[in-house]
Amino acid sequence: MMREVLYRRLDRYQKELLREPEENGPQRASWARKPDLVILDGGKGQLNAGLDIIKLLGIEGVEIIALAKRLEEVYLPGRKLPVILPRDSEALFLLQRIRDEAHRVAVSYNRLLMERATSSSWLDNVSGVGPARKKALIKHFGSPLRVAEATLDELKEVAGVPDKIAQ
Repeated sequence: MMREVLYRRLDRYQKELLREPEENGPQRASWARKPDLVILDGGKGQLNAGLDIIKLLGIEGVEIIALAKRLEEVYLPGRKLPVILPRDSEALFLLQRIRDEAHRVAVSYNRLLMERATSSSWLDNVSGVGPARKKALIKHFGSPLRVAEATLDELKEVAGVPDKIAQ
């Protein structure tokens, strides 16, 4: 996964460099900038994956490091042993904060995807039932299954659901 994410990011950087500025508008500013430093979450294996992608794409001038969580070791290219920063080091604190923020963003995005996946149901495909009516139906009946089992009269009792939609 690390290879995939890094490949997509750096591949997009290269593609944006080839585009005409007017094709991109404000997006060009963020994607067309080469990162000075790539910090990977993981150990030597993640570092090697990152180095492989940089080599594959032929990108030069990008520094890359990996921060392993177990002992907060910092792996650098060309060094067999990791760098161990002092526990009270401001540099270590900064790396930890960057990693923790990346984790927070990833977890939030994953929760959003899971929420979307679990909140979809057959009601999404019913003509005339949008988000508000779907919410009203589920609130009234408790679940999409109970909506499906409801009688026509029960459906007509739901506030905001006209007779035609209930049918």
